[in-house]
Amino acid sequence: MTIQGASPALYNEDLAPAKVRNWGPFSIFNVWTSDVHSLWGYYLAASLFLFCGSLVNFLLAIGIGSLIIYFLMSMVGVAGVRTGVPFPVLARASFGIWGANFPAIVRAIVACFWYGAQTAAASGAIVALLIRNESMLAFHQSSHVLSHSTLEVICYVVIWALQLLIIQRGMETVRKFQDWAGPAVWVMMLILAIYLVIKAGGISLYGDIPMDVLLEKTKDAGVPGVPGSVEALMAVAAIWVTYFAALYLNFCDFSRYSPDERSLRIGNIWGLPVNLILFSLVAGITTMAAFQVYGEVLLHPDQISAKFDSWFLALLAALTFAVATLGINVVANFVSPAFDFANVFPRHISFKRGGYIAALIALVLYPFAPWEGGAAHFVNMVGATMGPIFGVMMVDYYMIRKGWLNVEDLYRETGEYRFQGGWHVNALIASGIGIVFSSILPNFTNWLPSWWGVYGWFFGVAIGGGIYYVLRRAALGAGATAARA
Repeated sequence: MTIQGASPALYNEDLAPAKVRNWGPFSIFNVWTSDVHSLWGYYLAASLFLFCGSLVNFLLAIGIGSLIIYFLMSMVGVAGVRTGVPFPVLARASFGIWGANFPAIVRAIVACFWYGAQTAAASGAIVALLIRNESMLAFHQSSHVLSHSTLEVICYVVIWALQLLIIQRGMETVRKFQDWAGPAVWVMMLILAIYLVIKAGGISLYGDIPMDVLLEKTKDAGVPGVPGSVEALMAVAAIWVTYFAALYLNFCDFSRYSPDERSLRIGNIWGLPVNLILFSLVAGITTMAAFQVYGEVLLHPDQISAKFDSWFLALLAALTFAVATLGINVVANFVSPAFDFANVFPRHISFKRGGYIAALIALVLYPFAPWEGGAAHFVNMVGATMGPIFGVMMVDYYMIRKGWLNVEDLYRETGEYRFQGGWHVNALIASGIGIVFSSILPNFTNWLPSWWGVYGWFFGVAIGGGIYYVLRRAALGAGATAARA
């Protein structure tokens, strides 16, 4: 689509509606294999398994969560197909042409955190492999810099740099990379699970990890209820949904390249409920089998591979998990801030430059490692900030605009999305109040119940979206009254 009268402050070729739409069902499917099949994805799934107490409970909780994820991703994905625009441009419809920079920057900051967390996980897999060598182990234990071992720093920087090579040629390179990286991880995950199940002599559907061990491992996670209880299963489903909070906002960065809604739907069905449930099943089986074989709870796959007798198998596992993590970083944490930062200064920041900025911020964050700690707490704290933004955008697109936007006006300074000087005050108020209740109060005060943070993202969506709907309908009603007068 050619935009007549587009403002240079709102438009560049990277932000323009997609012209080439060749992301069929397989490419959409592999967005999800790349996003889920990572060390952090496995770590979270294995951690959540402990709250369920058995494989049957785990599949029930994850299954419910995965269906919710499919529904939410389809909502934002359809908007991407219909408009062809990336997330920060879509946000202009609800936040205003300049106000959209607020959700874009929030999403970019979250991506930088995740970029660092995933890079650290990938480099950790390489470190676990290298310290099998005695001289490397000695170096790892004796030399430190930036509050990390020197070996960890070196591996982090190497993995960090490799990711930059993937996006040198733009989104088409991203598509080609994810189309083989995602399936490769599935092969390695199955090898890991089968290897451990054979060594364990089988597994039980109703739990092989004793309750006292589960209680010890989950006592400080902030999840209500004991493992296997209804409260715990509800929390697992909620945390699983929250894990994808960032991509609820910017999945349209990918779906915009899909040729039609049918291709999107097929790719999402196989990539989300089917793929998520199977991946979680493998993670749960591997966790149980590893406990039977090694007598301890191992939540990180690199911890498991480090115990392999075969050096070759350990090497294969480390490389595969590293590649998988590169895949999710490129898909979830490089593409989004690349568009988000470009949206702020389209004249000066291209897709590549925006991605480089995100990578640089992740590098600066590494000495502080804000992602270290419990997986469930980190996911809830980071994800909850984006719930109100999602609520505002989806209420605006589906309930206010009935699934239709004037795409050309998204790039014009004097169009219908100018609102109050380019800022939509109602959207900013609604999302701001939502963030207070979804993230700030539950994480930095004791004013709310302890379980509130587990469902912070959901509260954010409901509060932000609800307030926006009321304010928007009131504004539209006042406008209609004034027009009649």
